[in-house]
Amino acid sequence: MAFFSNRKEVKSVMTIYRWENGGLKETSDLCDSCWINLSEPTTAELEQVLTYSQVPRDFLTDPLDREERPRFESEDGYSLVIVHVPYPVRGEEDDETVLPYETIPLGIVLFGKSLITICSQATPVTGAFLDQIRRVCPPADQNRFLFRLLWHAAVLFLRYLRDMHVKIEDLEDDLHESIRNEALLKLLTYQKSLVYFSTSLKADNILINRLDHARQLNMTEDDRDVLDDAAVEYQQALETATIHATVLNGTMDTFASLINNNLSNVMKYMTAATILLAVPTVITSAYGMNIDLPMARYEHAFAVLAALSCVLAAGIVGLLFYLYKKRVF
Repeated sequence: MAFFSNRKEVKSVMTIYRWENGGLKETSDLCDSCWINLSEPTTAELEQVLTYSQVPRDFLTDPLDREERPRFESEDGYSLVIVHVPYPVRGEEDDETVLPYETIPLGIVLFGKSLITICSQATPVTGAFLDQIRRVCPPADQNRFLFRLLWHAAVLFLRYLRDMHVKIEDLEDDLHESIRNEALLKLLTYQKSLVYFSTSLKADNILINRLDHARQLNMTEDDRDVLDDAAVEYQQALETATIHATVLNGTMDTFASLINNNLSNVMKYMTAATILLAVPTVITSAYGMNIDLPMARYEHAFAVLAALSCVLAAGIVGLLFYLYKKRVF
């Protein structure tokens, strides 16, 4: 399964799965006890699902807004859960400007004995979730199905956080050897991804707490246990993202200080070189004037002045070396 950062490259997909013989089977017909998965749906697909399910229109259109916040809503026996899920952004390997990971709203609509998942872009959450849930939970068991989907999204957050941590450590090792703009720019993209993860996970945790107190879901004790498992994973993901973001912020600040320190060292040595070059320049400039000067007619004046310049330069070098040993310069 391929995922792209350019929406035009993602084809609209509507897949329907029904519970049959103890497992989910893909079908082409809408039916009772089914899971309808929509990825970047067309208008025709939305109308088809709306006609069949009779859910409020905004239940299917709101999750397509990439700025939609996680929330739970119930209306006339229909329930909508919008949660932020992670997805990898695939770009060119050498493109430092492409974010490695982002988050996107995923809508989950409960109606009758069926569910609808809808997202503006293909994500690995629903695809990988299908492999995990295929023979575990029928769509008719809506609460269990919903909470397992949420749990799986939290697990993906943790998996991507581990991947980012490994790549960040590799970039830090490279920067310890040589500070390069490309590595710093890549670190910046991971910093942005961690900010998106942290922000989304905070909102998702609020949503999980809201679901735990939602009377409209009519949860059993087993359902509540699954929801508690999801809550634990989301809290762990939030803490992990926060720690990684804090450490990376400190790392970026440290490298910024190193760059400034290196620049100061370069300017220090350039200043020392300028002082050394200024000594013979001052002397030769004085003897370039059209006035009577000492030794102006002495045949060995050049050698004497050159020796004097060398002595003064050596004295300045000695003074700078003394200040360097005293850690003054």
